[in-house]
Amino acid sequence: MIVVTGATGKLGSQIVDLLQGQELGVSVRDPGKAAHLADRGVRVRRGDFTDPASLANAFEGADQVLIVSASIRDSATAIAANRTAINAAVAAGAQRILYTGHQAAAHDSEFGPMAVHAATEDYLAEAGVPFTVLRNGFYVTTLGFYLPRALEAGVLALPADGPVSWTAHTDLAEAAAAAVTTEGLLDGITAPLTGPSLVDFTEVARILTEITGRPITRVVLDDEEFRAAAGEFADFTLGMFRAARRGEFAVTDPTIEKVIGRPATPTRDFIERFVATSS
Repeated sequence: MIVVTGATGKLGSQIVDLLQGQELGVSVRDPGKAAHLADRGVRVRRGDFTDPASLANAFEGADQVLIVSASIRDSATAIAANRTAINAAVAAGAQRILYTGHQAAAHDSEFGPMAVHAATEDYLAEAGVPFTVLRNGFYVTTLGFYLPRALEAGVLALPADGPVSWTAHTDLAEAAAAAVTTEGLLDGITAPLTGPSLVDFTEVARILTEITGRPITRVVLDDEEFRAAAGEFADFTLGMFRAARRGEFAVTDPTIEKVIGRPATPTRDFIERFVATSS
């Protein structure tokens, strides 16, 4: 049996859809949100990375467990949660563990989640079970946090950044499903699984201008100016911009295209769809 965590999230739900026809179980915090999967014959069980007993039940009988990384902002809590999930998969007798990491995983990253991924990679490598770390590119949907204001005001006002290999959930889900179902594919720590090009926010503004036919201006904010306006998660978000301008996300790689058998999705495609649905 294949067990997938986070099966009602953006990435996990697409992976589960691609695994239909397999002996499949899902581990979700709220089984009610996965009722549609139960109706399709998927085994649905509650699993919470902060509740080891729930994971023992959710992972029961698993040959492979695909752990979608914990969506927790506090780094120490996120690392502990990911380790709990790995421990539960090992205890359940899984013969292989897959984990959705990040292409920029590093202990010294400017962006907190990258250190979480690096620590989790280390722990998984020492777990004594065959494993795959899917080093996913930066989700292109992150741009969706910034595009509405740019479309409204005609200004993309953000801190200094750097190029990012923005990557589509669809591509990453296909790669994950292929890894789960193909023996030996993407074993160990993968090459970066990224979009096809590097795009910074100046380029995003240019693309928006072309698509909308009206000028969208990129304005660089001072970090402190951004922090004062950004509210509760300002420091977390600033970490992303600082990491980007240090070049942490400035990597593209053809591996994902080889795995999914088609070109990776360009950033422009996401922006075009976003603008179309916003108008």
